[in-house]
Amino acid sequence: MGANFSSVFTDPNTCSLYGPFALELPTPKTSLDDLPESCVASIIGCLDPVEICKLSRLNRAFRGASWADFIWDSKLPENYENIMAKLSGGWSLKKLSKREIYSKLCKANSLDDGTKKVWLDKRTGGVCLSISFKGLSITGIDDRRYWNHIPTEESRFNCVAYLQQIWWFEVDGELEFPFPAGSYSLFFRLQLGRAAKRFGRRICNTEHVHGWDIKPVHFQLWTSDGQHTSSKCFLEDPGIWNLYHVGDFIVHNPNSPTKLKFSLTQIDCTHTKGGLCLDGVIVYPFKYSERLKQF
Repeated sequence: MGANFSSVFTDPNTCSLYGPFALELPTPKTSLDDLPESCVASIIGCLDPVEICKLSRLNRAFRGASWADFIWDSKLPENYENIMAKLSGGWSLKKLSKREIYSKLCKANSLDDGTKKVWLDKRTGGVCLSISFKGLSITGIDDRRYWNHIPTEESRFNCVAYLQQIWWFEVDGELEFPFPAGSYSLFFRLQLGRAAKRFGRRICNTEHVHGWDIKPVHFQLWTSDGQHTSSKCFLEDPGIWNLYHVGDFIVHNPNSPTKLKFSLTQIDCTHTKGGLCLDGVIVYPFKYSERLKQF
């Protein structure tokens, strides 16, 4: 009997654990669900916010990891608490997760009676800001002989200012905001001609465009810490919204609000100028300014 028992392990033709007829034991299967949530969090922390949110739909582990505060700490601006306080949206930071704070800041948040909008670039977390023409000081803006307010879907503020004709063209603006440390660019958004829709198609009336090819406009930018830029250029490309670069500035201290003054002028009174649409001003992180193509 002992010999028969031992043959189970020695006879290759015997149905045994080791022979050709050995029983195959099931191999345990693994999946993404088996990854520890802490491990997943460490992986997705290297991705940008948009990719993190996409991966959170994979399974429960990724969804839970995508809400980890330490992930979003590195995505939020370093002074996000100052920005939240400036926006005064009635939000309680204690009741919000870091992901919820990031999500709220990515929306266009209004300031100063809706004349300004602030948001984070979804992928980079960079602070962006837009100012409506209603938040600027414009010579003759209340005189309908010179300016009209035109409702349009081509503006974040659903309205632009249209200049019919004027001798002295001057637009001034001021801004105080707690920008995170870094470099920023400031632009005026302008268009020669008045756009409208006819039979569902966009058209642009340029018959009143004049005076902008005689003398260039003058852009200037000042900061409270002494930075200053100045440039001149002719306005071109009728019927197309253009971003005219005013200048760049650097923020060194994110804990102190940055104060800006900027202007756009053409004050040569030897000729009139007109047929110009003014949307407003845009401030964008310098290294991501190529994203402004979406405006």
